[in-house]
Amino acid sequence: MISNVDKIEDLRNKIRYHNYRYYVLDDPEISDAEYDRLLRKLESLEKSHPELITPYSPTQRVGAEPLKEFTQVTHSVPMLSLSNAMSESEMRDFDERVRKFLKTADEIEYVVEPKLDGLAIELIYENGTFILGATRGDGVIGEDVTQNLKTIKSLPLVLIPQGQLPVPHRIEVRGEIIIGTKEFEELNRKRAESGEHLFANPRNAAAGSVRQLDQRITAQRPLDIYCYGIGVVEGITFSTQWEMLQGLKSLGLRVNPYIKQCKTIDETISACLGIESIRETLPYEIDGAVIKVNSFSLQSQLGTISKSPRWAIAFKFIPHQETTVIKDIQVQVGRTGALTPVAILESVKVGGVTVSHATLHNQDEIDRKDIRTGDTVIVQRAGDVIPQVVKVITSKRTGKERKFVMPSCCPVCGSEVLRSRDEAVYRCTGLQCPAKLKESIKHFASKRAMNIDGLGDKLVDQIVEKKLVKNVSNLYYVPHHKWRELERMADKSARNIVDAIEKSKKAGLERLLFALGIRHVGEHIAKVLVDSLKTVDVIKTASKEKLIGINEIGPEVAESIIQFFRQETNWSVLEKLKAVGVSFNPKEFTEGNKFAGKTFVFTGSLKEFTRDEAEKIVESLGGKSSSSVSSKTDFVVAGEEPGSKLDKAKNLGITIINETKFKNMI
Repeated sequence: MISNVDKIEDLRNKIRYHNYRYYVLDDPEISDAEYDRLLRKLESLEKSHPELITPYSPTQRVGAEPLKEFTQVTHSVPMLSLSNAMSESEMRDFDERVRKFLKTADEIEYVVEPKLDGLAIELIYENGTFILGATRGDGVIGEDVTQNLKTIKSLPLVLIPQGQLPVPHRIEVRGEIIIGTKEFEELNRKRAESGEHLFANPRNAAAGSVRQLDQRITAQRPLDIYCYGIGVVEGITFSTQWEMLQGLKSLGLRVNPYIKQCKTIDETISACLGIESIRETLPYEIDGAVIKVNSFSLQSQLGTISKSPRWAIAFKFIPHQETTVIKDIQVQVGRTGALTPVAILESVKVGGVTVSHATLHNQDEIDRKDIRTGDTVIVQRAGDVIPQVVKVITSKRTGKERKFVMPSCCPVCGSEVLRSRDEAVYRCTGLQCPAKLKESIKHFASKRAMNIDGLGDKLVDQIVEKKLVKNVSNLYYVPHHKWRELERMADKSARNIVDAIEKSKKAGLERLLFALGIRHVGEHIAKVLVDSLKTVDVIKTASKEKLIGINEIGPEVAESIIQFFRQETNWSVLEKLKAVGVSFNPKEFTEGNKFAGKTFVFTGSLKEFTRDEAEKIVESLGGKSSSSVSSKTDFVVAGEEPGSKLDKAKNLGITIINETKFKNMI
């Protein structure tokens, strides 16, 4: 019979092995659920037999009491910093210095590794067991952060060799603690929601997390680790940097997959540039590449100068963050009418690009970060992302900084600015706002709105840029010859556009309301408004209470409708539309009202209709289409692969028909 001791140790070894497969090889053999079952089984056994619990069990990553302070640790071998190379020529200079010092004309073999932007640490294992972890500190003396490092799942508490390499009696491993970029964004999002200060960058977050006196806080942070070097080693030997990195990996320690062995300086430079080229695709931040002489014997001969080794150098990439000053905060109006505050900066180079503007997103973001005109700030730019303000350096404040408040009127057209309850964005409500004119016209002319066939994006761009239209009503006043004068417009094409615009006058009030682009008023709500209030005059003057009294109209929709019709400029556009002959009457049902009072719901794929076409047919016959099944539903039309709506219809006893039956009905 297997003893509990053997059962527990067997489970621990299985979990350690699967940690190695997951974190080191990135090649798991079991699902997360199966891994969780193993861990829960071990937890259950240890709970039943607490006398068998050891500090190095996979279940014991959190458990110690909070520390009062960190104790100091002296590194057996100093953790040196690196000198920097900022260009290809400086890397060649480094290679020349190495060969000159070694008095050789032969090519030097190097190893290139990504330079992770995190916190340097040292891990000490004795007989395969993790006994101590320390920060780099000043390179000679660091802080004991053992308990906090134990919370990192990718850090093995016990080494389990996966190859021929034996467990060393003692090994001091150097590595970098990091937080991935996505994990960092999620961490900051949660901190913002709880009102906590935000971390400036992943490195800052990693360092702050490792140096928590309460390891329970550290355990909640998404820390990760990659190992890249050694100090004292007893029981095994390595002759090269490359051999050592492979050895660390075989012992179960995580090593970066983008390391490369290079036989010449040309290969080395190419490898560095290769790492830089994938910088934006990596799931963590790097700020350069590290070049190391591969041979440990040559490293020993080269030695060190001051606080850096002669045998290694860091090729620094162009930084993504810089410090500058906000000279002003201005508001830009986007194509949808959204108002975006933008910081006007003292020009600074970030990521190789001169930056003089940075988005501040919205008023809530400004308030949360307490960004003011005149502030000294950290700005960042990653890849093609618009520069943004990361953090205010409040210690630089003089008292002359000014708080920003979003304007109540659009800075472009002067119309009222509205903020909906469900979003952080402020929007211009003006229909004639030049900042959003192109998109307004495109929406107005779209198939499901006024359906002006042939009026595509390129034509819209031309008529706006040539100032033929200043609002949607002007479309009906552009004469034939003006259309003909546009690029790639023959006489026939111009005539077709004029005819399509004339035809759109009969689209009906429902489509017109949708075409006007009133916030929250889609096709369905437009029809609901017309069905209930009948005329645009009644809709225009309806109170909030009257609007809310209509089924499916809520407070936000009502407020948006009121705000729209409160703008005199919007009403003047409607008057011009009416004057030119655009119908303000509900669309008459030419096919009759056979579906009057009936509600249809469609589920699954139809063969001969799109969902939109089928719903339009129902509405043209006086019926109503809905997206959800309820007791008020009369028919559910089931196509191929119907969803849960079909089950709900069956439970409610609603009539279910197929597409053939629906075709017969229409």
